[in-house]
Amino acid sequence: MLKTLIKTAAVAALIGPFAGAASAAEDFPSRNIEMMFPWGPGSSFAMAQIITNAMGDELGTNISVVSTPGAAGVKSFNTALEKPADGYTLIDGWVAPLVLQPLAGNTEFTHTDFTPLWSATRVPFAVVVRKDDPRFPDYAAFIQYLRDNPGKARYSSGSIGNIPHMVLAKMMQTEGVYARNIPYPQDGDAFKDLRGGLLDFSFNDPITFQSNKDAFKTLVAFTNEKEVAAAYDENTPTLDDLGLDIGLTGLAPSGWNWFLVHKDTPEDVVAKLNTAMEAALNRPEVQEKLKAAGFLPTMYPPERYEEIVGPIGDQIAAAKDAITWEAEQLKK
Repeated sequence: MLKTLIKTAAVAALIGPFAGAASAAEDFPSRNIEMMFPWGPGSSFAMAQIITNAMGDELGTNISVVSTPGAAGVKSFNTALEKPADGYTLIDGWVAPLVLQPLAGNTEFTHTDFTPLWSATRVPFAVVVRKDDPRFPDYAAFIQYLRDNPGKARYSSGSIGNIPHMVLAKMMQTEGVYARNIPYPQDGDAFKDLRGGLLDFSFNDPITFQSNKDAFKTLVAFTNEKEVAAAYDENTPTLDDLGLDIGLTGLAPSGWNWFLVHKDTPEDVVAKLNTAMEAALNRPEVQEKLKAAGFLPTMYPPERYEEIVGPIGDQIAAAKDAITWEAEQLKK
């Protein structure tokens, strides 16, 4: 009898932790889930809510989006990593804190320290000018003007050193031209000054372009995909249309986000989250809401995370060097 009890206890000790893990995955989710969001409230926050609300419906629970701004988005990642790896904390993995900040040496994590769910959205960037500006009937004339007037044109990427700045600087470096970037605390002020003629050109995103379509026209969208460029309008040229290779491919020349969890999250829990996110992204009403807000669903599966995100670091590093090149040209 005693031997039987000892044997039973030993077996229970061996299988207990695994049974608990299986039970945890089987019961998941048994409470609300949080999504760590790296910025303050705004259109990106609303986008996260659109997806997480649908995911919550699929999972039968509530997913609250928690704004955790700070340290250029890094604070939200660090906050998430301090929480248990149990699937109850998701991360809205925007490119700046996920790739750009590790590249700058500002984090103790890299993109490999997370387990990916599905990719969420992208915001393609474009170069825009005023419709009534006779200097810029098309991209070729635009580049020729910059070549004939080195450093005299004024543009804005919003802030200095952000992704749009890198993309625009890489485009100009590729063409052997340069201009002066004027930073603005609010993108809306830059677009107002473009309308007023204080700026010669600017970066743009689809939703801002649509609200300024009466005054702006696109010269190029930083993509090789016609359907992505069409988020501006059907006449927007792609990089391929112009025969232009700026060394930035895929998601690199755009803003984008990928939903993530801690890398030690149990596989069964990750599988449930992935199933819910895939179903959420495939809902027609979710896609319609995202597109209406200027965010294009990307819907890359988790298996493609490393293939897509891995090379972006090297490409962004090259684009970052273009900003240094731009500054050197302006000193001449």
